[in-house]
Amino acid sequence: MKTASGFNRALVEKYDRPGPRYTSYPTAPQFHQAFAMDEYRQAAQRSHQAPLPKPLSVYIHIPFCQSLCYYCACNKIITRKTHRAAEYLTYLKREIALQAALFDRSRKLTQLHLGGGTPTYLTHGQLADLMDCLHQSFDMDDSDAHEFSIEVDPRTIDAEQIQGLRQLGFNRLSFGVQDFDAQVQIAVNRVQSEVQVVELVEAARRARFKSVSVDLIYGLPLQTIASFDVTLSKIIALRPDRIAAYSYAHLPQRVRAQRMIRPEDMPPPERKLELLELTINRLTEAGYVYIGMDHFALPDDELVRARAQGTLQRNFQGYSTHADCDLIGLGVSSIGKVGDSYNQNVKELSQYYARLDQGLLPVQRGYRLSDDDRLRREVISELMCHGRIDFGRIDSAHGIRFGDYFADALDRLQELVRDGLLDIRDNELVLLPQGQLMMRNVAMAFDAYLGADQTVQYSRTV
Repeated sequence: MKTASGFNRALVEKYDRPGPRYTSYPTAPQFHQAFAMDEYRQAAQRSHQAPLPKPLSVYIHIPFCQSLCYYCACNKIITRKTHRAAEYLTYLKREIALQAALFDRSRKLTQLHLGGGTPTYLTHGQLADLMDCLHQSFDMDDSDAHEFSIEVDPRTIDAEQIQGLRQLGFNRLSFGVQDFDAQVQIAVNRVQSEVQVVELVEAARRARFKSVSVDLIYGLPLQTIASFDVTLSKIIALRPDRIAAYSYAHLPQRVRAQRMIRPEDMPPPERKLELLELTINRLTEAGYVYIGMDHFALPDDELVRARAQGTLQRNFQGYSTHADCDLIGLGVSSIGKVGDSYNQNVKELSQYYARLDQGLLPVQRGYRLSDDDRLRREVISELMCHGRIDFGRIDSAHGIRFGDYFADALDRLQELVRDGLLDIRDNELVLLPQGQLMMRNVAMAFDAYLGADQTVQYSRTV
């Protein structure tokens, strides 16, 4: 969707319904506690036995934040007691040692992502200590071809510390901006100045970060078309390499922090769609290319090139240009993907510490994929990364006849075909420009776990 012509208000309203984001397939509600530490060890062993073992990726969850952002649904701990981060780091290093023992040292660690919470809650010294531990435990790719990224709260860091992150090996930054409007910031309890963000982005460019990304959220309380248009103008002027514009999912019955938002401040549903349309129009007119799932990038960005070349990947952190990796999740509540399985750590800090005090991996639940799961995961991934599904390639890889195996799914998609969202041909399914925003709706047709008895509360698809 390189231009604004892909937005059709009536169709967006029609297909804006709850559904998974497909950062994994099967999705997290299918994870279960019968899959735990022993099953994870077996998955790691199987991953070594592959003809060509995959490189490694590591995700580290830093749960601490100094203040509560009312919109946030992440697993987080609000505290100004900084000694808690030091204690957490001690346990994190124990987990790194346990995890590293499961993986052959010859497997290169090419991807690293620190998320939260607030990763920059850690001091430079603590981050350096963490990176040293990773280098001692894994064969880290020290070339700048690696993808080492960190989420940054602009309120917790300065320009000198940005340079420090680059020296530690990080080459990608993601700044949480959400909205520059002062009233919106007060309504969600995240007050930060435009000057802070501008200075940090400029510092990242001076430090030669390979990619600078900015996160925005539309649908927040008190947002108006006029106010968010101002925010978009300021972001476009900054010219970050990538922009993630997320739809705010207001679920106060499930997310306690969101109960702090006044109901009367929430925009009506029609305004949220207007904000989405505005965002698409402004960013595409400014030259950004829509990648998929809320993500935009400049035409010369690696993501755009990878999508054009058919090499784009998708993982729990979003889109990636690197080859598919075995993902090791570290820290409380983190999720990993090793071999033919997913795993998730315990969500409570006390449980995390207790497991590691016993010398045990803190894996609480997970899932081992069946042949059908692997097939459907590949179909959904191809759709979400490339906007098309090559039936012949899937047939050859899995020994099926696509039209027969997915006859029910293709039948469910006929309404989307009639609405001009996709084209189903003899040998492929192709998303049309108007269908790019409904990518999740198309993926849902191939999800074997969605049904009438589904009780999970998902965010809306658009």
